[in-house]
Amino acid sequence: MKPEGTWVARRLAPALTALSDVTLLAAIRNAMVAVVPLTIIGGLFMVVSFLPVPGWDRIVAPWLPLLQLPVAATFGLLAVFVCVALGYDLGKRLGQEAIVSAAMALTVFLLLALKPEDATLAMDRLGSKGMFTALLVATLTVYAQAFFTARRWVIRLPASVPPAVVESFAALVPLAVLVTGFWALRFGLGFDLDAAVQAAFAPLVFALNTLPGILVYALAVTLLWSVGINGDNVLDAVVGPIFLQFLAANVEAMAAGRPLPYVTANGFTSAFVNVGGTGATLALALLMVRSKDPAYRKIARLSLPTQVFQINEPIFFGFPIVLNPIFMVPYVLSALLLTGSTYLLMDWGWIGRPFVNVPWTTPPIIGHYLVTGGDWRAAVWGVVSLGLAMLVYWPFARAAERRRLETAPNLAPPVPAPK
Repeated sequence: MKPEGTWVARRLAPALTALSDVTLLAAIRNAMVAVVPLTIIGGLFMVVSFLPVPGWDRIVAPWLPLLQLPVAATFGLLAVFVCVALGYDLGKRLGQEAIVSAAMALTVFLLLALKPEDATLAMDRLGSKGMFTALLVATLTVYAQAFFTARRWVIRLPASVPPAVVESFAALVPLAVLVTGFWALRFGLGFDLDAAVQAAFAPLVFALNTLPGILVYALAVTLLWSVGINGDNVLDAVVGPIFLQFLAANVEAMAAGRPLPYVTANGFTSAFVNVGGTGATLALALLMVRSKDPAYRKIARLSLPTQVFQINEPIFFGFPIVLNPIFMVPYVLSALLLTGSTYLLMDWGWIGRPFVNVPWTTPPIIGHYLVTGGDWRAAVWGVVSLGLAMLVYWPFARAAERRRLETAPNLAPPVPAPK
């Protein structure tokens, strides 16, 4: 049976693709992307603060408190930015005034971050620890706003009133209900929503920093990609906030001079596993640049410039890897091998753990070096990991090449005429 007629292609693929396009999940992904520049800026100040150069700690010591201020303004307020970003994006998707949605979400979130005893903000809840609460509050707030708007349970003003004023007054009723409800829940009933949310997500947070957990994640991503579904998009709405929380915790530990607690922080997968794109397909392109099959050779050469920047769609759909058993197997195996081996090396302390956020398009080896704050051992591992992925792909690539040449004899290299 052709792949197009399989149950996966007919039923599972469309369902999972539709799931990745769900309004809320898409908005959460966009919110995570929106805060990336902030974490990059904070990460740059972290690199300058703890540059791995002998004697640098003594040079930078007088300036260290000042260098840590941008870190506190980015990572220390991460949940605030996520709340605003999700409120804005989700509000826009639901047809609300996006600025008003973001302001409402932030108001409710800050209300819940107040200490009951002195009405001051609990700063630890504004950083990575409050990430899940920020996502939940922004979601509930915007959906409540849309609910009231759809039923016209809002204050309506004459058409002559400026739109900005109309939107402001339209937010009064839903905002009053939300603030009153969350105020009564938190301070009247004494229910700590933040603690409850963290407890609910604790098993998943724990699992994703273990070797079995991250291997299951890598397997799920590559299996989804293998059947034509963007595995990163499907899962990022769930795991993205967790990996970002890990990164923020590592930044906090580095600033405090403590060992970094998380191996699988943001950057672990993008830099160490997705070498040249998900499935380490840069290794396959390097193997096939001199292929005897002209089609494979041309696709590999055309895809190399993009794969240097971690974009592998040309080779993924050109060979193809999707729904192609010969390439699907090494595609999944290479990701699992790099995930497992990198995790162990970091867990054993042989290479540094991620604590600097860099763009996912950063070329391999350079990304390895930057994500770990300038650990040369990580860069060396980047070279080694590319070689390991090539070894995984090699027998499958040669088998696919032989099959192509046997089924299409005209593609075989010309045989020299006898003398």
